[in-house]
Amino acid sequence: MPDPFPVELSTWIRPGDTVIWGQSCAEPLTLTSALFAQRHEIGPFRCFLGIPASDTVQPEYADAVSFLSYCGTGSNRKLYDAGVLDIVTSHYSTFATLFQQLPIDVALVQVSPANPDGTYSMGLAHEYLGSAIDVARVVIAEVNDQLPTIAGTRQLRPDEIDVLVPVSYRPLELFEASLSDVSAALGRQVAAVIPDGATLQLGIGSLSQSVTASLYRHRDLHIHSGMISNGVLDLVDAGVVKGEVVGGVLMGTMRLFERVAGDASFQLRPTSYTHSLEVMGGIDRFVSINGAVEVDLLGQINTERVGSSYVGAIGGGLDFARGAAASPGGIPIIGLPSSRIVPRLTVPASVPAVEAGVIVTEYGAADLRGRSLPERAELLIGIAHPDNRDSLGFDRLNHRSFN
Repeated sequence: MPDPFPVELSTWIRPGDTVIWGQSCAEPLTLTSALFAQRHEIGPFRCFLGIPASDTVQPEYADAVSFLSYCGTGSNRKLYDAGVLDIVTSHYSTFATLFQQLPIDVALVQVSPANPDGTYSMGLAHEYLGSAIDVARVVIAEVNDQLPTIAGTRQLRPDEIDVLVPVSYRPLELFEASLSDVSAALGRQVAAVIPDGATLQLGIGSLSQSVTASLYRHRDLHIHSGMISNGVLDLVDAGVVKGEVVGGVLMGTMRLFERVAGDASFQLRPTSYTHSLEVMGGIDRFVSINGAVEVDLLGQINTERVGSSYVGAIGGGLDFARGAAASPGGIPIIGLPSSRIVPRLTVPASVPAVEAGVIVTEYGAADLRGRSLPERAELLIGIAHPDNRDSLGFDRLNHRSFN
């Protein structure tokens, strides 16, 4: 992590302000480091957190800062378990309105060096960050000379930026981990459901990695997603993915960042576009692929909680599921290990049973669309872990919901 840049943020950030920055690899590390180093000089303020790719935010910073997020992913879980993170339950598609309601006061952004026309590339994230910039009172940008200029994203005009801070460091990167046997098998089962010619949305995490690794025999695929990963880039290079690649944020390594900078077919768009029901409904064979914490025999889906801990999000999962359902030939897919099929959710459903599409485990796929409740239960038991099928069947036979 770079050393905090010696900028007096208290000149620009007021007590009571809400501060936001680009999530994941787009975090402006110099500015966020300085923000917390100077938190007592600034006075009490609030931060809206996205998906973290660093350990910048620590529970002890709650002595001067309150934290709000839409997700409990990564190090956010530590904040939640420490009792210092509040969760706002909002669909990704509504973030532009959400940021007016909070409201957002200060946006921190990492940009590339100035273009010949004087504008600055927003770099690795557009998605909801652009909406935050539009409503923020103050925009502070660190200009990182090691950040490739991404032509296919929003270019900020000089009059949209209040403070420019020159910095130099390698942007945050996310590296793929080795896949377990279960994850690899799950990826193959999801890939088997995807038709050639489909347009894919891929969620974050190992599911996306396992699915992209299993798609090399497919043809003429397209991407319309919340995030773009190294796995997507590999499919482009292999000729599996064709045409324009649309996403909101880049989540990967410098290999991805540098390649996207030199390829106009990669486009970073705002959340209002990537998560638009109208846009997705107009795409033929739009397939949404997302993970879950657990699914029950009714088809209810939990993407947020493990016990009392908040580990996930509502995020864009339901937006994309509805988009796939509205698409001609579309398929809303939830992929998860077979051990996570349970008799009943013990927490509120993130995705209600009525929105369930195709549930996939390493043992196969269960298409719940148009199925009665008893039929759904039978299909889900059939792809549950073999050690759990008898107990799940007993629950089905003895629960009034299936009578």
